[in-house]
Amino acid sequence: MSDLTLLGAAETAAVVAGGDVSAREVATAHLDRIEQTDEVVHAFLHVDRDLTLTQADAVDQARADGSPLGPLAGVPLALKDVFTMKGAPTTCGSKILQGWRPPYDATVVERLSAGGVVVLGKTNMDEFAMGSSTENSAYGVTRNPWNLSRIPGGSSGGSSAAVAARQAPLAIGTDTGGSIRQPAAVTGIVGVKPTYGGVSRYGLVAFSSSLDQGGPLARSVLDAALLHEVMAGHDPKDATSINAPVPPVVAAARGELGGVEGMKVGVVSQLQGEGYQPGVQARFDETVALLTSLGAEVVEVSCPSFEYALPAYYLISPSECSSNLARFDGMRYGLRDGDNGENGVEQVMAITRATGFGPEVKRRIMLGTYALSAGYYDAYYGQAQKVRTLIRRDFEAAYAKVDVLVSPTTPTVAFPIGERADDPIAMYKADLATLPSSLYGGPAMSLPAGLGDDNLPVGVQLMAAVQRDEQVYRVGAALETALEERWGGPLLDQIPELVLGAST
Repeated sequence: MSDLTLLGAAETAAVVAGGDVSAREVATAHLDRIEQTDEVVHAFLHVDRDLTLTQADAVDQARADGSPLGPLAGVPLALKDVFTMKGAPTTCGSKILQGWRPPYDATVVERLSAGGVVVLGKTNMDEFAMGSSTENSAYGVTRNPWNLSRIPGGSSGGSSAAVAARQAPLAIGTDTGGSIRQPAAVTGIVGVKPTYGGVSRYGLVAFSSSLDQGGPLARSVLDAALLHEVMAGHDPKDATSINAPVPPVVAAARGELGGVEGMKVGVVSQLQGEGYQPGVQARFDETVALLTSLGAEVVEVSCPSFEYALPAYYLISPSECSSNLARFDGMRYGLRDGDNGENGVEQVMAITRATGFGPEVKRRIMLGTYALSAGYYDAYYGQAQKVRTLIRRDFEAAYAKVDVLVSPTTPTVAFPIGERADDPIAMYKADLATLPSSLYGGPAMSLPAGLGDDNLPVGVQLMAAVQRDEQVYRVGAALETALEERWGGPLLDQIPELVLGAST
């Protein structure tokens, strides 16, 4: 068979199940691709060839035995290094966890294993998922396969780059304020933030507990839906897990729930226009026109509280991170610095945290600690939670009128590495359009909408009501088909092969 790294997840699962190729052959092809390209892309922090091939062999044995195979059995996957996995280090992109090997699997990892998904390794990320560019990793930057001088998004930039570079047909990221959708947009792939509580957070190292959510990154809407279904479902080990059936995301992605004809689509006026690059706005406008041509009723929707999403998010998430990251103290696991026999416990903790945490993590811990401090709690954290309530009411009012909301995913295409490194506010603005649905808790998808400024990918965002995840897949699948007919194939077919033999 021709290059196996060109196949999507659904195609790969089909050829493995049919016996056309073995899961070992598929895994080997992707491991070789990683070996050939990752010196330049740097999507992965850890790859264990032996462990990966052992997983692949188990799928081949199950097939030989006549055992039923899962819908993604034998499909390779890149796992963001914020999920625990026995036998592999979990660093969260931070020095403070360098070398830590967890004694347990995250629920998501358990479900991947049960479904026969083959984990290739752990991917690079902004430290503790704090960032929009994957420049905040303690282990070096990841590069965008479309243009090696550009960022791949963040914080799940390693996962998005791995999929775009054909190192893996599937990846898992986490989304706190846009960290799946924004990387997907700037690397030209599909990324989905499920409804909060739809995917277990057990074994996901917490940044902001009321916002963090794992989700799929893939080359197509169907591939994302297949992974979503494998990952999702109630987990009694996660107190925030929704005890309800997984929405019919695969049926929606296959078009079994219908297309967009007759659906009502709301264009959010606050999430477009000024501040959005001309190419981004142009691709978005074309996508909206395409929805109309497919039979959707498109209306303008105003969500005035969305204007305050960014300041609200940057009070709520740092406050929660300030609490969650207090456990990393050099006493129980990970890095311990300054333990020379002379320093006391408090000194060792202070030295360890000063050495182990990077600048962005320190910045957010300080912001959050200040916002939670006596005398300031009501003025900052309390006010931000009130804004969050207003944002939720805006969404609820909108979904009483329309089925889905649409916007650009990001205001710009991928920006140059280093351009915003010293300007946190400019960096934070990369998530302007993705923050509202994170604060609300509803599902959202980024879908490739074409090429914009500098001939780089643009994403369009689809948002739906809580536990209506199938809606974004239904609209996403219809749009994907129409857009690919326009382009003559998937957008990723247009990616330049820069990563092989490239020098940086």
